[in-house]
Amino acid sequence: MIPYTTTRDTTRSAVERDGILPELLRIRRLASHLDIPPWTIKIHCQGVHTKGSSSHGHYTGPEDTGSDHGEVEAAYLQAVAAFACDIGIDHLAVREPQVPSIAHFGVEPPVDGFGLDGLFPFGLTGFHDEAEVPLDIGLELVRAMLRDSGAWCRLEVEDMFAVHVGWDQYLYISSSRPCKEALARTRTTGLFPERLSASPYGFETEEGGVQRPGDDDFWADLHRAVADGSAGILEETYLEGASRWHHLTCEGVDTVRAGLAPRARLAVWPPLSSDVDAVLGALPAEGLVEGVWQDEEGHIFSAVADEDDFPNLTAQIGSAPAAALLSFYAGERVPLFTAVMPDNDGVLRARWRTEPTPSDRDWALRHPKG
Repeated sequence: MIPYTTTRDTTRSAVERDGILPELLRIRRLASHLDIPPWTIKIHCQGVHTKGSSSHGHYTGPEDTGSDHGEVEAAYLQAVAAFACDIGIDHLAVREPQVPSIAHFGVEPPVDGFGLDGLFPFGLTGFHDEAEVPLDIGLELVRAMLRDSGAWCRLEVEDMFAVHVGWDQYLYISSSRPCKEALARTRTTGLFPERLSASPYGFETEEGGVQRPGDDDFWADLHRAVADGSAGILEETYLEGASRWHHLTCEGVDTVRAGLAPRARLAVWPPLSSDVDAVLGALPAEGLVEGVWQDEEGHIFSAVADEDDFPNLTAQIGSAPAAALLSFYAGERVPLFTAVMPDNDGVLRARWRTEPTPSDRDWALRHPKG
């Protein structure tokens, strides 16, 4: 049974097909390291580097890839707290938050709420890019990531501090200066810190790319597209791996704008088709698609399915007044135009990007940088 929610989820078999859009996977990009403070320490369990070691000091046995939910996990959290104390920070910013999308690649199964229950007053809506959290909540986010609960993010203070949780219980802490006391304290807990040139989980900055902001000009264009009938629904990706869909009307565009998550990525799509039979007739013989449909009250829903789940998808969409099918494959999933929401002062500070459409490139030609 496929989950009919706006948070995408499906089987691993479909993920392994070639050509799926990479931004639709729960991936952690390698970094250009431009945004990471200069001192980076990788921290891991001492036992991983002692038992099973070769004569050259390299570990050859099996590694512990999941949290022990006990003393080792507590030691990791103490390490983060110690480095934060040395730097003198008590708050962290959430960057590029993620939840499982097509597949969950963690060692442990995702838990209800993705490990965020009780951490944010408004649930997932509070888990957004640049959300500022006190250090104790930051430590709980690290705990959730160590346990592979489902949620993942970078925790950073610009130019001062960064915490990244990697695969196999590796923790990366970057700081603006050496933290000798924190290093010494971490070693006493049985963890093994070692110096690196940079965290491999720093965000990769793409130079020279096209990115339209969701500013007043964007919304004016959207108003016109809705009025002339070319645009009908808006996809709001508020987390990597989670989207909401909005039905667009001339009277409701401003209401949709007011309710968007901070720094959300937006994709504008044509109206749903009222010829639902034709939509279902376009289902491919195999592959991964996203079905989008509207109920009688105007609410928009979506579900991801491969050929094994097409009967379930057909049953769900068959009674809808309007629907559409969207591909998950590179070059085939192309909205009308896209944007990323700027901050309240109009500045686009989000680091994540949308895949530019032909319309976005035309916009960039009309608005050259500088």
